[in-house]
Amino acid sequence: MGIQKLTITILISFVLLSCSSSTEKIEITPNDYHHAVDKLTSVMIHDIFSPPVASRIYAYPNIASYEVLNQGSTRYKSLANQLNGLEKLQHEASTTGIDLKLASIIAYLDVAKELVFSKDQITSYRDSLYNVWESKNKDAFLQAKNHALPISTHIISWMNTDNYKETRTMPEFNISSDDPSRWQPTPPAYMEGIEPHWNKIRTFSLDSAAQYKPLSHPKFSLKKGSDFYKELEEVYTISQEIRKKGDTSEEIAIAQFWDCNPYVSINKGHFMFAAKKITPGAHWIGICKIACKQTNSDFEKTVFAYTKTSIAITDAFISCWDEKYRSNLIRPETLINKHIDESWEPILQTPPFPEYTSGHSVVSGAASEVLTSIFGDNFSFEDTTEIPYNLPMRKFSSFRVAAEEAAISRMYGGIHYISAVNLGIDQGIKVGEHVNTTISFRKN
Repeated sequence: MGIQKLTITILISFVLLSCSSSTEKIEITPNDYHHAVDKLTSVMIHDIFSPPVASRIYAYPNIASYEVLNQGSTRYKSLANQLNGLEKLQHEASTTGIDLKLASIIAYLDVAKELVFSKDQITSYRDSLYNVWESKNKDAFLQAKNHALPISTHIISWMNTDNYKETRTMPEFNISSDDPSRWQPTPPAYMEGIEPHWNKIRTFSLDSAAQYKPLSHPKFSLKKGSDFYKELEEVYTISQEIRKKGDTSEEIAIAQFWDCNPYVSINKGHFMFAAKKITPGAHWIGICKIACKQTNSDFEKTVFAYTKTSIAITDAFISCWDEKYRSNLIRPETLINKHIDESWEPILQTPPFPEYTSGHSVVSGAASEVLTSIFGDNFSFEDTTEIPYNLPMRKFSSFRVAAEEAAISRMYGGIHYISAVNLGIDQGIKVGEHVNTTISFRKN
């Protein structure tokens, strides 16, 4: 009997110890959210998504996370019935006792895995987190998971109605050789036009893809002295002046810093491969992270900042691509090689889609307006986004100053005319202002 009592006592002690070790508090910090965003970025780089598609991949997981988190917030409100087509959940569960920070990351990853090719990478990352959380506090983890998944499922269902799947089967872009003003594929890969039907993707806040249609570029003309030809000559002249300064010139540093081209093709012998890199939207998501960390933003503000920024970036790409394939303007590289200097090459590799307007200009204008609304003007920061790609940090006195540099970088790089830069950033600013004024994120 003594041995039996001792055995029972040991078993009870073991159970109590096991229970106490599995009820550790799960600490979720803004850094946990940054890590989830960074993981999604790394998978997108691996999978080589185009800039507009990448913007969509950022937006939906952030919205899912935001919707989970705002249910228990006294500061932020739901985006349901504010974003186009997003309806409220039919049955909203109680948030009492739910770790909403934990639930928001679960929702983020659940949506993210549905948007990438390398789904296994997100799933593996998710499962590693699940194991840690469950080992710390199984009940808290399961409560958060059961709360998050119906919301992420709701967001996925809404996401699947944005026409993305339909655009995958639409006809390829028709390249015309008869009209000298129309875009032609450029070296070295001569890729077909990327995402010619992107204006059919449902916007988040815009009334339509054409809501902020920009003014027209100068009328195409190869007559010397015409406004268009002057802009063509300007691209050539500036690039020649920059090259005279050498590879260490400030203009080349600016062009390379803001290149953000996931389609750069590298030739080695008989082989051609892509140099994997972030997109323009990813660069601004990186700036959002820098601003959040610099201001020690709490978890709610961090999720809010990423969500608002990614919405603006996505709508900016839809707006820009609507104009790109409407105006369908030929790139400077094609005309300079044909009419000015057949051996000329731009400083940056020309990306595979029409010229007008400049995508980086539009996206930078939109992102800078949204980030300014969150963190204020004259927000000085060190942009370290490109350090992983062996490019040094650049310092900016505000988001708008950074956007202006991003825009002019396309001129320095030889891939855009000045109209695409100037009118592009104006187009983006209008999109950003629209997001700021039409979507209500804060309560009161």
